[in-house]
Amino acid sequence: MAEFRKYKCKTCGHIYDEQLGDPRNGVAPGTRWEDVPEDWGCPKCGAVKAMFTLMR
Repeated sequence: MAEFRKYKCKTCGHIYDEQLGDPRNGVAPGTRWEDVPEDWGCPKCGAVKAMFTLMR
């Protein structure tokens, strides 16, 4: 299985960690970025999913 990745919000710096998900906002732990709903928003600033970039 591929490693979990992390994505960073370009607006506020919030990190979405695939391993942790965002259970408070309906995204279960282990949810891969491509499976996060398109209408999901940053829990800190509300930025759209497109405003996140893969962390290397």
